[in-house]
Amino acid sequence: MGMFLIKRIFTLVATLAGASVVVFLVLEVLPGNAAQMLMGPDASPEAVQALAIKLGLDQAPLQRYAAWIGGMLVGDLGLSYAYSSPVLELIVERLALTVPLALLSMALTTVLALVVGIYAAARHNRLGDVGLMSLTQLGIAVPNFWFAILLILLFSVHLQWFSAGGFAGWGEDFGKAMKSLLLPAISLAVVQAAILARITRSAVLEVLREDFVRTARAKGLSQRATLWGHVLRNAMIPVLTVMGLQFANLLAGTIVVENVFYLPGLGRLIFQSIANRDLMVVRNCVMLLAAMVILVNFVVDVLYAVIDPRVKASDI
Repeated sequence: MGMFLIKRIFTLVATLAGASVVVFLVLEVLPGNAAQMLMGPDASPEAVQALAIKLGLDQAPLQRYAAWIGGMLVGDLGLSYAYSSPVLELIVERLALTVPLALLSMALTTVLALVVGIYAAARHNRLGDVGLMSLTQLGIAVPNFWFAILLILLFSVHLQWFSAGGFAGWGEDFGKAMKSLLLPAISLAVVQAAILARITRSAVLEVLREDFVRTARAKGLSQRATLWGHVLRNAMIPVLTVMGLQFANLLAGTIVVENVFYLPGLGRLIFQSIANRDLMVVRNCVMLLAAMVILVNFVVDVLYAVIDPRVKASDI
């Protein structure tokens, strides 16, 4: 297990370094004047030059990259041009909403997908299986932002059970804050749950054909005990792979959904920073999202070894 973790940690660090290089190259080294873009086409050359010096754009690219990486290692992400505040403070403030929203969406996705996928597999080619798979196909086809608008129309405009947007804040009322996140979480979870349910069904059906399942049933185990006690664990490898990718999609999906529900999260910060041409905030937010995706994939790799020891053995 030790060698397995060492290899995965080395891969994690190398991938983070590669992602930082790509983000830096795309946002700062490609042709174009970042200071001119920030100031606008009508800015004077003197103002553009002053901003370029303030942002460190007069330095060599390698020097700027080293300064950025060094700043990240000590928690100094620079100063936002649009907000005149430290970028780290802005990100931490917005993560307090985005992370709970993504985790709530992932929890809803997992519960819905496992229940639907296992139920459909247990009733293969019956009415329940066909009906649920038809619904999941519809769920895959529906964009999450359009589904979010439908939820607002139904539960906020007509039924008036939920607020149409905004966030109550964690310090005011925890229950009210969670209620503010419920509709956005559902709109994010439905599409992902539809995809994961189909993957779960396929994985469970493949395991159900194995000899050890027939042996378990022959020994007198009920279908439910066999499904949850033997089949599900062996079917979790492809399911975990998709879950890792879906968490990345959920983080990216918050950019649109947070704007639909007017939530002050990381996605809305990125959207506003792009509109304000705040390159400092955009660069660090994109790197943060990339790092989150890489870390999630690292956790998924470790879970592979926990669930199926053959994965760990084959990697050593």
